[in-house]
Amino acid sequence: MGSLYFFKFLHYLGIILLAGNITVTAVWKVFADRNGDWRIIQFGQRLVTGTDFGLTIPGIILTMVGGYGSLWVMGYKLNEPAWLLWSQVLFVIAGCIWLFILVPIQIKQARLANAFTSQDGVTSEYRRLSRRWITWGLISTVPLCAVLWLMVAKPL
Repeated sequence: MGSLYFFKFLHYLGIILLAGNITVTAVWKVFADRNGDWRIIQFGQRLVTGTDFGLTIPGIILTMVGGYGSLWVMGYKLNEPAWLLWSQVLFVIAGCIWLFILVPIQIKQARLANAFTSQDGVTSEYRRLSRRWITWGLISTVPLCAVLWLMVAKPL
């Protein structure tokens, strides 16, 4: 039973890191971008990358290790009950949006932000990418919220 609590702890810690970071990052990045000061935007963009490596990736790893460890200890199968299967599918969908859409946008924005100067300021391309980033970021949180609901309610 002790190993179950250990894996649950890892799972919950991962969810806290993941959900907390994606929420807070979106909020302060939007405020940094709206501020208009190229130095603040440049700094904010660096933090997006830093927190992804420092909090999002560890959050994903802890969520998965804790979740699969808990399943193993409790003797569940990967697809039974159905809420486990749907949780995994939705988690992968959110991860694909992050990996294949959001991360490339962040890389482009980081390159653009590093080139900001007092003469040029914030480019229209950066602003266009910011709108895409927040839109896809919000879209990617929908399946994560659904996973959280499935984990708590276990309806299926």
